[in-house]
Amino acid sequence: MVDFLSRMSDGSLDRVRNARARETEASLRRRAADTAAVPRLCLSATGFDLIAEIKQHSPSAGALAEGTSEPNLVRRAVRYVAAGAAVVSVLTEPSAFGGHLEHLTTVAHAIDAPVLRKDFLVDPYQIFEARVAGASGVLLIVRLVDPARLVELVQAAAEAGLFVLIEAFDGEELALAAEVARGGLSNPPTLLGLNARNLTTLDIDSQRHAALADRFPPEHPPVAESGIETPDDAARVAALGYRLALVGTALMRADDPGKLVAAMLEAGRRKAAPPCA
Repeated sequence: MVDFLSRMSDGSLDRVRNARARETEASLRRRAADTAAVPRLCLSATGFDLIAEIKQHSPSAGALAEGTSEPNLVRRAVRYVAAGAAVVSVLTEPSAFGGHLEHLTTVAHAIDAPVLRKDFLVDPYQIFEARVAGASGVLLIVRLVDPARLVELVQAAAEAGLFVLIEAFDGEELALAAEVARGGLSNPPTLLGLNARNLTTLDIDSQRHAALADRFPPEHPPVAESGIETPDDAARVAALGYRLALVGTALMRADDPGKLVAAMLEAGRRKAAPPCA
């Protein structure tokens, strides 16, 4: 049986082929270069920040959102930012997550904060798509592409002026992510993420954040991904040294997502060490 990540890769390749049929990469790059400036990623001096996610559906949790209309997307994004989220992540993958690039554009136009394109990106073309859509950054998944393509994607992001979150699932991938990050630019910054959910099996390993917390190079802010549902979870990963947490499903399910963002930030910042400590 084809695993989840393979299906996402195949779907992403299909989307790239269809997009190229509508517009050449040269034309897209020109539009990206002419696109207005976007908010830059700025981490707080508290030692802990939140990437708050918008997604309509989750393969493991089912439907999550009240709808994809512009008012719903904008209302949620505004609540996240008002509560202190440093970044708003927007899922743009359509088949498993109900996303679309238009959702990202809607959010980016509504807030004065960086927006991250979260998707299963496999081609530099998609980096420039993200820039045109209003993204300030992109997620790149180590397991999804070979090392040479990962370097190419990071270089495309640097050309487009986007920050990068490189996502790993184990120690070997984290070492590769760190190696690729060292070859990139420090401004915009490269974040290194460790996902507790294995996107091949969709299982969560609740101990992974603790087991690999000491494997991050100090020059690249570490991000804890998946399995963070409560303020106590945020405090736990902050105490382990994670500079940010990416939170999606818990916020999408919350009756008051802004209140949960604020509570997670408060709990995490109580446990976090200052960045220069």
